[in-house]
Amino acid sequence: MIRPLIEKTAWPMTPPAPWSAFHIIFSLLGIAWAVVITRLLCRSLTSRAPAEKPFFMEPPIRVLWFCGLILGISEIYKQLFLYKVVNNGRYDWWYFPFQLCSTPMYLCLAIPFLPSEKARRTAAAYVQSFGFLGGIMALAEPSGLMHPYWTLTLHGLVWHVLLIFGALFSTASGLAGRGLRDFLPALPLFFLFCLMATIINILTEGQADMFYISPYYPITQVVFHDISMAWGIWPGIALYLLSVCAGAFLCRRLLEYAYGFYGRKAE
Repeated sequence: MIRPLIEKTAWPMTPPAPWSAFHIIFSLLGIAWAVVITRLLCRSLTSRAPAEKPFFMEPPIRVLWFCGLILGISEIYKQLFLYKVVNNGRYDWWYFPFQLCSTPMYLCLAIPFLPSEKARRTAAAYVQSFGFLGGIMALAEPSGLMHPYWTLTLHGLVWHVLLIFGALFSTASGLAGRGLRDFLPALPLFFLFCLMATIINILTEGQADMFYISPYYPITQVVFHDISMAWGIWPGIALYLLSVCAGAFLCRRLLEYAYGFYGRKAE
């Protein structure tokens, strides 16, 4: 029953080349959309009188949760499409949804249910910094997003545009806090995800490559692949993870500067 429905959306396409007109136009329009929607939402939220008893969750939290809901529904569709159409009923662990770019989905879905404001701020800081890094890097090097089906290609591109939106909104709304103090708690969360990714990689005996830190073969990411080949897998992984943390911090600083938070004292 599910397969015929999925097959109706299996529209074939020639995978677009990275930095083709399709890739550039889609990325620019997607980023512009994220900026405009963030601005409109934040303006709407600041002009609205605060409700005494907000329905289910505060409006800014509701925005991130709804973003996570869209990501979650689309990921279910993608997994069914890969399983039913692409792999003919065989599950491919390579596409298990636990890459760096997948983790903001889980945090956006979980954020209304976290027990404290500090925990919610940490989750938003992760979405802001690591989510923005993942979204921008994937759009900059999109070869893994281009598929021979329209729906899979659009899923990958839209997914990373939504990551950028989540990062922009987390910054502009103030959900992610500001400064180093509010960024540091996101680092243990990142390394917890790394540990979970490593467990998945080991349990699947190399069939999965979550976070690109499989202990079974060198890192597949450019530059770090050469480092892993020269210095060994684990030194390559350590340097890669430190570089991701540094990149996430720089992304946070960039967003804080863009929204006028850089250099301000945290309240």
